[in-house]
Amino acid sequence: MQTALLQLAEDFLSSIVFLAIYLAAGNLTLAVAAAVAIGVGQFAFARWRGRRFEVMQALSLLLVVALGGAALITDNSRFMMAKPSVIHFAIGVVMLRTGWLTRYLPPIVKDYVPERVLVTSGYGWAFLMFALGSLNLYVAANFSVIAWGWFISVGAIGAKVAAFAIQYVVFRHFVRRGFAERSGISPQA
Repeated sequence: MQTALLQLAEDFLSSIVFLAIYLAAGNLTLAVAAAVAIGVGQFAFARWRGRRFEVMQALSLLLVVALGGAALITDNSRFMMAKPSVIHFAIGVVMLRTGWLTRYLPPIVKDYVPERVLVTSGYGWAFLMFALGSLNLYVAANFSVIAWGWFISVGAIGAKVAAFAIQYVVFRHFVRRGFAERSGISPQA
């Protein structure tokens, strides 16, 4: 979980920096330049540490440069505001692969939670990513940068935390029930 959150934070760091600088200074050029610098810096840091640059990091860098350029050419911040949607859509596509969730689960969950529940949960995450990507585009196109900032930082993250909490409760139920059935003990709530 912690690793996934850190990777998510890395993927959205340039968007967060863009938002913070744009709101603080009101300067699109400065905000885009900082976001691009963060993206390039992340790439350089990963190479310096000898880490492989992951597909999502490469996509994030490409998007911040391309959408940042479009924002500067058109003098419209909405291009930068669309970046999280592209990332959500890309993650959603990856999550459509059956069984993707299994590699992130502890053995006890794999042992006790039925395969159909794991697959359904994986597709649920994919749906959430597509929904958040679509909502982000709507908010970016129709609301202020401040409203978009609240959506992307509170609404989108809150939706993921809520989905994780629901998944945790469901998986815990199946683990407890399965453990009780195997050990002959009555399951407790």
